[in-house]
Formats: sequence, C-alpha cells, structure tokens
Amino acid sequence: MFILQLALMIIAAKLAGSLSVKFGQPSVLGQIIVGVLLGPSVFGLIGASDTLSAFSTIGVILLMFIAGLETDLDEFKRSGKSSTFVGLGGILVPLFLGYFTGVMMDLTILQSWFLGVVLSATSVSISVQALKEMNQLKTPEGTTILGAAVIDDVIVMIVLAFLMSFAGGGEVALTTLVLKKALFFTVAIFIAWKVVPFFMKKFTNLPINEPVISAAIIVCFLYAYAAEYTGVAHIIGAYIAGIAIGLTGFKHEVFEKVETISYSIFVPIFFAYIGISAEFTGILDNLVPIILLSILAILTKFVGSGTGAKLAGFGWNSSMGIGSAMVSRGEVALIVATMGLSANLISQELFATIIVVVIVTTIATPPMMKWFFKSNLQSQKKAS
Repeated sequence: MFILQLALMIIAAKLAGSLSVKFGQPSVLGQIIVGVLLGPSVFGLIGASDTLSAFSTIGVILLMFIAGLETDLDEFKRSGKSSTFVGLGGILVPLFLGYFTGVMMDLTILQSWFLGVVLSATSVSISVQALKEMNQLKTPEGTTILGAAVIDDVIVMIVLAFLMSFAGGGEVALTTLVLKKALFFTVAIFIAWKVVPFFMKKFTNLPINEPVISAAIIVCFLYAYAAEYTGVAHIIGAYIAGIAIGLTGFKHEVFEKVETISYSIFVPIFFAYIGISAEFTGILDNLVPIILLSILAILTKFVGSGTGAKLAGFGWNSSMGIGSAMVSRGEVALIVATMGLSANLISQELFATIIVVVIVTTIATPPMMKWFFKSNLQSQKKAS
C-alpha cells in the first residue's frame, strides 16, 4: 500500500505542478494543492503517516542542501546587512502585532507573546523552490532571503526559549540554548572549512559505488541532525552543509546527482505531504479568527521583511518580492506551535487554528512571489 501511495503522490504532484506552471504559477503551488485534494480533508485517498513524514523530511532537507550548493558564498557575505534588516523586520513587526492581537483575543500576556512568536517564524523551503523556478535563487534577493531565514530561525528559537522559561516549560534554559546555538554555528563553520574537504577527498577514494554522492549525503544528514539537536532547524543545517560541499571540487557532480534524486522522488513528496497533512476539521467553527490571523500573518511578514529590504537599498519590486518570500511559516511554525502546546502556552483550539493559518501562508507564498518578482523576470528575458 505504501508503494502505491508513493506512486500516486509523485504522479499527482508532477501533473499538478505542470498544470500550475501552465496557469503562470510556480509548480510548488499545484503540488501543495493536490496534496490537500489527496489527503483526508477532501478525497481521503492518502493519510498522514510516520513513513510518509520521514520521506517528506528527507525531501525538505535535500531541497535546502541543494540551495546551499547553489549559494554564492561571496554574495552571501555581501548580503549580511540586507539579510539582517530583512530578518529583523520580519520578526519585530509580526511579534508585536501578534502580541497586540492576542491581547484583543483575551489571551493571557504569555499566550499573546507566544502568538507573536509563531507569527514571527519563517520557513523558506517553499520560497527556495519558487526562487529556483524563477531563476532568482542566485540573485542578491535570493541570497538575502536565505540569510534572513537563518537569522529569523535563531532569534525566534531564543525568544521561544525565553517565553517557555517564564511559563515553567521545563528544562529549557535560555543561556544553555543560546550557547548550544552559538556552539553549533562555530563548530559547523570550522568543520565546513577544515573537515568536510578532507572527508570528501578520503571517502571518495574508497572502492565503492557512487562514493561522491554518498559522502555528500552523509555530510548533509549529519549537519541536519546536529542543527536539530542544538535547537536550530534541520533545514538550516542542511543549507550550511550544501555551502560546505560547494566549497570543494565536488560541487557540480554532487549538485547534478542530488538534484536528480531529490526532484524525482523526495521533493515532490515533501510538497504534496504538506497538503496531505493539513487538518481542516472544525474550520467553519473558527472561520473568523482563521481569516483574521491569516491576513495578519501574511501582511506582517510582507510589510516587515519588505520594509527591511527597502531600508537595505533594494527597489520596491525587489523589496516586495523579498517580503512575499518570507511569508510562508511552513514546518518551522508548526514546530514552534507544537512546543507551545506542550508547554500550555496555547489551547488546543488555538493550535488547530494556527495549523490552518500556516497552510494558508504556505499556499499564498508562491503566487505572491511570482507577482512581485515578475519585473525581474521580464528584465532577464529582455537581457537574454
């Protein structure tokens, strides 16, 4: 049965992606929507499961690994200022407006701040795919978006730990968490500089089949695990691993083979599984807060990150494109919401509402990006 589900998900995702492109939208939009249709919320052909979830996790890890491979490190360094502006703008605006919204919803002070934290989260896995399809991933805008996502993830998790310590959320110590994150990035950079090239060179000399791609996948998965273990999202670890491999002489071979593996199986399953795992039960009972929070979630990221991009020197179209790319909350917001639920920072009802809001932001991101990046696409076509 599982094999049949995989086949159905892949063919549905590919066909839906193709249809989405024909309508002038990124293929990822069609893949997510077809997942909703296949899932329990509509036709119920495929349900969420641990095995499919594992395949989906591999898909997003490989997607961000590829993004790291394609990152121009010099451009990444140059985008430090703009990434900081975009990241901070994309946190401060949703954090404070989310807090005030929580107060108006009669939530407690801690619950209101937590709502702001959830709205501050960002997952650029959806945006990365849209950027790749629009040939914008290697541009200053694309590099800024990826850098801002790293900054966003670190700050959001630190603020979350701070809130959970006040809520008695247990063993989460703010100082320990900050140190673990700092240690991860320090060690990750050192290993990328000194260890990864040595490991790739030695491992690829082994008399085995496909030693290069095997070594690269090992590095990718170890970085993803280490990131998750230290409280950094696994997608950030995979992205850093991609940058590390990109600094070696194996970059092009790894890119070609990983891209083939990823986009034939794992990435389509990741996008389709987002829709399959969506829960719309009781949506009519909470329709008003879902609509209001969805609008708030979209506008706060769009305005906050977009304003940060504008202050960093980008034009209006690029700034709005960057703002739209930061809208998707994705799996990062789901992780934050789950942690909040376990620490009693939100109710089960609000948790269910947040899940729907996350899905809405995920679906809204690709068409927004296509719309605001269209002038860049037109300029590229004229230049070619």
